[in-house]
Amino acid sequence: NNYRNSVGGLLGPAKRELWLQLRADLEQATDNWLTLACKCLNMINSRENCVNVLVTTTQLVPALVKVLLYGLGGVFPIENIYSATKTGKETCFEKIKQRFGERCTYVVIGDGQDEEAAAKAKNYPFWRISGHSDIAALYNALDMGFL
Repeated sequence: NNYRNSVGGLLGPAKRELWLQLRADLEQATDNWLTLACKCLNMINSRENCVNVLVTTTQLVPALVKVLLYGLGGVFPIENIYSATKTGKETCFEKIKQRFGERCTYVVIGDGQDEEAAAKAKNYPFWRISGHSDIAALYNALDMGFL
């Protein structure tokens, strides 16, 4: 938790500069995809009674590292990061439902067939992100209050 909002402090000055340059290069190459994704996640995070939960097929420790390196520690608390490596996404969705309850509205956002199938099995709405226009549309839907 000490470095969730400042992974640069963990890296030291020289590596921090390299990391920041790499992130800037990635942003330029992807038309600011991460910035737009962060805007969406921050918008959700700022809403009362809303949280971001990450379910990934990456093992937990590498997933935590990725969250920090991409600067997402502030929008994904460690207790809201689930690894589906051993159990599958549907099982993770069930754990999340048990944790937050039946009366919540769950929206699954992803790019793969496995999360879409798991969302369908749980009868959760699914928002596919397969390109920049999809994340822009998600931002607009959030901004206009549709989600």
